[in-house]
Amino acid sequence: MLNYVCNITAIVLYIAASVYLYTNVARLQQANRNWLLSFAGLAIVAHFFGLVLLVFQPGGYQLGFFIALSLITCVINIIVALSGLRLPILNLFLFLSPFSALSVAAALFGHSPLTPLHTISAGLLCHITLSVLAYALLTISALQALFLAWQDHQLRHKHTTGKVRLLPPLQTMETLLFDVIWAGQITLTVSIVSGFWFIQDMFAQSLVHKTVLSIVAWLLYSILLFGRHRQGWRGSYAIRWTLAGFCTLMLAYFGSKLVIELVLGGQTI
Repeated sequence: MLNYVCNITAIVLYIAASVYLYTNVARLQQANRNWLLSFAGLAIVAHFFGLVLLVFQPGGYQLGFFIALSLITCVINIIVALSGLRLPILNLFLFLSPFSALSVAAALFGHSPLTPLHTISAGLLCHITLSVLAYALLTISALQALFLAWQDHQLRHKHTTGKVRLLPPLQTMETLLFDVIWAGQITLTVSIVSGFWFIQDMFAQSLVHKTVLSIVAWLLYSILLFGRHRQGWRGSYAIRWTLAGFCTLMLAYFGSKLVIELVLGGQTI
């Protein structure tokens, strides 16, 4: 019963944050930022405790597709909320809040297989934690890239008034984008290494797609960062490579998890 209370509270608060941001986006000054952070902060707390009650069961862990999606969304929201205290990224909640409400509802009412306690070691739990953090950081970079693409499009077409003025300068947006990508790439690197270290066979039938696509995503982000360092890549180059890496990474985890769990009726970690 308590898990329903926490998760439904999170849904209501995320919707409230989304409505508040949508109606006040043009006036997102300090006072309004505090209200937004209050809504988002309370929603994240309810989301977190609701997730804990869903994941930890007497006979094991529930880490199915919808709960994993909700978990990564919760981590993304925590990072954005904390970073938003000093960086101009709170507008990301315009997309994150409604999506978070949907992910919480899916985790609460969707089916999730039970993974027995003995099948998850401390090392595997470390790998899962690093993976979730990497996915969260690189999802934030993808959202930042979308904002950057919209801002670049508006400026190229001489639309310098309206909501585009709410965003920081283009150079600041690009710098923030690559800062997040660096953090995500480092975490992804450690996550992949930990997978080879703690998982007996990373190329087993149930993991091969995830492993190969994760490595491909790592290569895409590496090319982007190398291009930024050596050739000064920016603008459309940065946006396209960021989104290509993100799509590959999400396909690696959620694509394989969707097929194995929801289509084939199997179980993944």
